[in-house]
Amino acid sequence: MSSVRSLPALRERTDDIPRLVRHLTQKLARRMNKRINAIPADAMEVLCRYDWPGNVRELENAIERAVILTNGDVLQIPVADFRSRSAAVSLADGTLEATEREAILSALRDSGWVLGGSHGAAARLGLKRSTLYSRMEKLGISRPTA
Repeated sequence: MSSVRSLPALRERTDDIPRLVRHLTQKLARRMNKRINAIPADAMEVLCRYDWPGNVRELENAIERAVILTNGDVLQIPVADFRSRSAAVSLADGTLEATEREAILSALRDSGWVLGGSHGAAARLGLKRSTLYSRMEKLGISRPTA
């Protein structure tokens, strides 16, 4: 009689995610004749926090898309996609306004309170800078004083 072992879901094995991301990135980069030497820490953090309902197959698809979109040697992961999906899941935990507020605050903290530019909070959220500013005013979000 053969014993079938069940592998826990990826969301229960978050320690495996960085190794899987590195392995999949190198495997897929070789296949596409690309050289990717680095994976940004903020991207890795977002990938580790994501719930991965599709398990390893979903992770592999996400990394494949990132490798395809990457120009240069630093893996370009659309971090805002994973944050917005995580925020959608957390809607059940609170109001839309509270979820929006937390998503904006998180992006602001991650960007060092820079609103515009390619690494600013607006880009991380997939918004125009003026839209982000407007939502911040509506939600009463302002930069903390040092």
